[in-house]
Amino acid sequence: MHGTVSYPNDGVSQNRPYGSSANSPYHGGANSPNGGDTAPFPNGGGHAPYPGNSPSPYQSAPADPYHSAPPHTPYDSRESWRGNRRGIGADRLALIIHSLADIAAGFLGLWILLYLLDANHANVFVDFVRGVANWLASWSQDIFVMKTEGLRVFFNFALPALVYLAVGHGAAAWLRRL
Repeated sequence: MHGTVSYPNDGVSQNRPYGSSANSPYHGGANSPNGGDTAPFPNGGGHAPYPGNSPSPYQSAPADPYHSAPPHTPYDSRESWRGNRRGIGADRLALIIHSLADIAAGFLGLWILLYLLDANHANVFVDFVRGVANWLASWSQDIFVMKTEGLRVFFNFALPALVYLAVGHGAAAWLRRL
């Protein structure tokens, strides 16, 4: 399918692109505008009629568009020798703090929900959630003293949940800015 064509004055044989014949207008064949002249291209010059549309010995091939960008660098171009300053260590610590604050608030919110829905306190799961929530909210117990037990539980456990969320997310945001 591939033949060779010798261009004038170069002495180098070239493969014909995709099985083109000797009658191709781009190889100076009988169907070319200049009537079979030996010039390699119809415009008589030593280059393709449109810049960059075919590689030739007279003009370099166009750049590969898929590999023209620099290779991907891991860690968002952060260099590993810089340590925690703008490094992945500060981001990981921020993620850990953010996640712990969310988990703590989740346990407190789940206990509020289980209490208000009158869950069975003898259940092992409910007892576990109550124990974790009491431990997380031990510093804020009985800040709000109300006659309605549901409101007392809601406010006494919602306050530490909001504090954990605010402090945890604030600390994580501060660490990410370092």
